Amino acid sequence: MNPSPPTPAPRPTNRPAPWGVRLQRSPVTFSLIGVTGFIYLLQELSRAAFRFDLVIELGKKDTLPILAGQLWRLVTPVFLHAGIPHLFVNMYSLFALGPAVERFFGSPRFLAVYLLSGVGGVIFSLAFNPEAASVGASGAIFGLLGALAMFLYLHRPVFGPGGGMMLRQLIIVGALNLVYGATVPGIDMWGHVGGLVSGITCTLYFGPRLVPTFTGGVPSGLTDQQPWTEVRTRVLIAALGIGALAALAIALAQLAR
Repeated sequence: MNPSPPTPAPRPTNRPAPWGVRLQRSPVTFSLIGVTGFIYLLQELSRAAFRFDLVIELGKKDTLPILAGQLWRLVTPVFLHAGIPHLFVNMYSLFALGPAVERFFGSPRFLAVYLLSGVGGVIFSLAFNPEAASVGASGAIFGLLGALAMFLYLHRPVFGPGGGMMLRQLIIVGALNLVYGATVPGIDMWGHVGGLVSGITCTLYFGPRLVPTFTGGVPSGLTDQQPWTEVRTRVLIAALGIGALAALAIALAQLAR
């Protein structure tokens, strides 16, 4: 009797990465979600204790307190939200966009883009919509969207048709959200625009520049010609630039009063 042939090994399936692996690959994304969620818990506790949201009152973008010197309000709105639906939409958007941006940009550069875009959105809101108080991570989210779109545009030869398709999808999503924000009352569209512009600018100024590497004439990976160690100074300069824009917006707001 002839022996039966060996059973072939089962082919590996493309299963989603375990949560532990996802956390390792995107630590800043999940840390931001955790920090923002914790701050929202403090908001709920303040509502229960004081019958109003003390956290929002102390941290929202509000022109008069900013003009009076409460400059932390240029940053704190990025981590505050006006209800669970608002929080869920922004954190789901961060969950969807963040890992891709963090993978390409690296964790330190990703964090810089997120924070600078968020503050940039607050500054645009202060300059062009000074009457409205606002909170939310939407400006930072739009910054990630703009950063990823510009990254894909700059790397069209590297990623080919797949990257082009993703770029078109990002443009459509961004355009639809901007139109929605412009037509629905209560949405701070200028914060979205400011975050989008900031994210695009960050990518142009200190974003990664990937080029294919070859081993024996065969593609073997991608190399960043503009690694984090070489752009840290640019990030500091960008932060100073954001500070200068904030000073200009505050000066203009004071003149307008």
